[in-house]
Amino acid sequence: MQYGLGIREDGELDFLALGALIHRLDPGIIPFRKATECAIHVSGAEYNVAANLSDCFRMKAAIVSAMVNYPIGELIAERVRAMGVKPIYRFFERDGVFGPNMATVYSDRGYGVRPPSVFYNRANEAGAMLKPGDFDWKKIFSGGVRWVHCGGLFAALSPSTAALAAEMMQEAKAAGAVTSFDLNYREKLWNAQGGNAKAVETLAKIVANVDVLVGNEEDMQKGLGIAGPEVHAKSKLDPTAFFAMMDRVVERLPQVKVIATTLREVHSTNRHSWSAVAWVAGKTYTAPTAELEVFDRVGGGDGFAAGFFYGLLNGELPEEAVKLGWAHGALLTTFPGDTTMATLEQVRALAKGGSARIQR
Repeated sequence: MQYGLGIREDGELDFLALGALIHRLDPGIIPFRKATECAIHVSGAEYNVAANLSDCFRMKAAIVSAMVNYPIGELIAERVRAMGVKPIYRFFERDGVFGPNMATVYSDRGYGVRPPSVFYNRANEAGAMLKPGDFDWKKIFSGGVRWVHCGGLFAALSPSTAALAAEMMQEAKAAGAVTSFDLNYREKLWNAQGGNAKAVETLAKIVANVDVLVGNEEDMQKGLGIAGPEVHAKSKLDPTAFFAMMDRVVERLPQVKVIATTLREVHSTNRHSWSAVAWVAGKTYTAPTAELEVFDRVGGGDGFAAGFFYGLLNGELPEEAVKLGWAHGALLTTFPGDTTMATLEQVRALAKGGSARIQR
């Protein structure tokens, strides 16, 4: 199936993402103010999708990013290789004191009634220094790339990263790739770049060349400047408000053929109700609702995007693509870290209604 997207059947790469690589320090359930040790996870909203597609879904994936020549950069680069993702880097030399740096995210897991706490150190971040002209897109796309992806987190890092994302999307469309963008609206990041009006102005230049959008109704209102619907959702799991916005989105962006998002009702840090929805070429699809026992919630949305994109790239029926994304996102919350430890067989089993009975 093509879903109106014109997905090419082959290419040197199935999937290519542009984004900043980061490392996340995770003290588990211990708050940072009392922590004595941390696990280190390699992450990045755009990279996570590429890593998931490579490691779980066995697709040929690449990441275009910044890399700094110092031990933290080497740690990150090693993890990227371990996930089977092809690196395409612009390298930076560090001065030994101030940077450039690979960004650090600090995130404990919370527990029960205590939510996770997340804060950042993105000072002198190499990823934010990327700019148009840093990459030879014609060379990168010369072997054929089926799907190209970026997101709002990367676009919000600096004016130059947003311009680079717009440049890539334009080149990707010229090269015949499907393009996707995860709106991933983050108030703190956009406030540092001039606020909501600046976000809408900036993202408009990127999404003009996008075929597939990922984001909920709040992302679309704040990121695209599209007025919300008169219909209000009865709960976090009610897709009514999301589907009510589709006509407005397509009126603004007529080239968009697919829009999808996850639905999550948080009962406690470790108990979530989880679903997903998609609008594909004018028709709507809704995944089942799963009751999750959450180990680490970070990366669940990227897990959904990877499974959903895999389904579309693999020619699955739209309802099956949504279920694959829903199942993979659910499984990802059972692992530590931001990227997958699931297998394709596990994802397909859950998507078909599998249970947690022991596999012998």
